Amino acid sequence: MIIRLLPLALLAAFPVFATAATVACPDLSSAVQVASCPAEEELRYTFSGYCSDDGKAYRGETDVCKDYQLYRKLKNVALWESADGNFSAYVSCDRPPAQVKAAVAASVRVAKQGKITLLVCGYGDGLNFTWRSRAECKVEAGADCAANPAACKASCE
Repeated sequence: MIIRLLPLALLAAFPVFATAATVACPDLSSAVQVASCPAEEELRYTFSGYCSDDGKAYRGETDVCKDYQLYRKLKNVALWESADGNFSAYVSCDRPPAQVKAAVAASVRVAKQGKITLLVCGYGDGLNFTWRSRAECKVEAGADCAANPAACKASCE
C-alpha cells in the first residue's frame, strides 16, 4: 500500500511550475445577469438609511446623497458574468440587456488591487468586465482592441 502511494507523494513534494496562459476578453453575447435589479421601493428605503449615516457626513462622503437620482445611478445595478463565469461586472439596470450582449471589447488593461491582479476589459460607455486573479498579467504588445476585439488579450503567469 505504501509503495503505491510513494509516486504520488514524490509528485506532491515537487512544486508545480506555472505556465503562461492567454486570457482573452469575453464575448458578451452569451453573458448572463446573475443578480436581480433592486426594486424602486428598495432603492428609496436604502437611500434614507445610507444617507442618514452620520459617519459618511463627517468623512465628507455625501456626494450621492445630495439627490436621489445620483444615489439611484450608483445603486441601481445588477451583477453580470461572462458565460464561463470568469469575468464579472456590475451593470446599470437602466441599460437594456440586449445592449450589454451586443457590446464588443474596445480596450484591455491590467491593474492591481493589493495582491490581486485585475484584468479589465472595456466595452465602451463605462461597461467594464473584470477578471480577478493572483496571477501576474501583462497586456500583449500591440493589442489594438478597437480595430480587432479578438486582440484584447493578456498573458498571465
